[in-house]
Amino acid sequence: MNDERFFDLGESEVDAECDNKLRPKRLEDYIGQEDLKASLKVFMKAATLRGEALDHILLYGPPGLGKTTLANIIANELGVNLRQTSGPVIESAADMAAILTNIGRNDVLFIDEIHRLSRPCEEILYGAMEDFAIDMVLGKGPSARTMKLKLEPFTLVGATTRAGNLSSPLRDRFGITYRLEMYNLDEIAKIIRRSANILGVKIAEDALPELARRSRGTPRIANRLIKRIRDFAQIEGKAEITKALTLNACDALKIDPLGLDSTDILILETLIDKFNGGPVGLDTLAGATNEAAITIEDVIEPYLLRLGYLVKTPRGRMATQLAYMHLKRPLPDRNDIL
Repeated sequence: MNDERFFDLGESEVDAECDNKLRPKRLEDYIGQEDLKASLKVFMKAATLRGEALDHILLYGPPGLGKTTLANIIANELGVNLRQTSGPVIESAADMAAILTNIGRNDVLFIDEIHRLSRPCEEILYGAMEDFAIDMVLGKGPSARTMKLKLEPFTLVGATTRAGNLSSPLRDRFGITYRLEMYNLDEIAKIIRRSANILGVKIAEDALPELARRSRGTPRIANRLIKRIRDFAQIEGKAEITKALTLNACDALKIDPLGLDSTDILILETLIDKFNGGPVGLDTLAGATNEAAITIEDVIEPYLLRLGYLVKTPRGRMATQLAYMHLKRPLPDRNDIL
């Protein structure tokens, strides 16, 4: 597996520290997701007027679209504290109970990758979300007894890239559910301009669309790109990020005009050259490219599907005519290539 992929959407500590500076703190500064913002503003204002905790919120969609940022904004807008954790970190029901009992009134608990919670942790959440209470078992054996422990009202914000992996009982307890959509070029350009201003970097207007096209509709990638191209500008002694500098830097990073990198190209080339365009099962494709199946499914495929270069069929993945054209490959003499 390629551990140094530019478009790997996991956050390193260095990225997280810089991204915290670039993240908007208020809803008015958050770019994109207009329908989500409009309705969320209503729900937050109504909850504040009633003096109640906001209803529990589930955010889902591809990585890098701003789920963590939204959780921080919700806490800021409500004027409450944010407690942040992730599904894999909470190892036991006792860990979950400890987190829940330390939440203040109307505070926000943000659980990233909530689909990776263990079943015992999920079961603790059911009562916490519905009744703001958890059942504790005291003692062992015949003398064991159950005690209901009341919690302060709170808002759970769950984030996941795999909403389908959530159990129905947990998913049904979220009163508000949002799917985050990929960003359009104008929105990404605005995000890049805002991030450049925060970083103190001048960027030419004709460089913005070039960066936006290569950002795959994802703010995290847009911010990562502007930081890396800032490095090129600094080393070359340039006071401004120009279009020419952007193109040269993207060539050095092996990012093509559509935002495809060497790993995306490898997936398409493998489909076309080794498997005659498919169909190919996910595990077979992962083995042939030495990439993890979950990386292909969660990080690589969504953008290729959006471009129309890849389709999923009951028999597996297939490359489309657009993919053949992008790689300058002759179309095969088949009737099932879309």
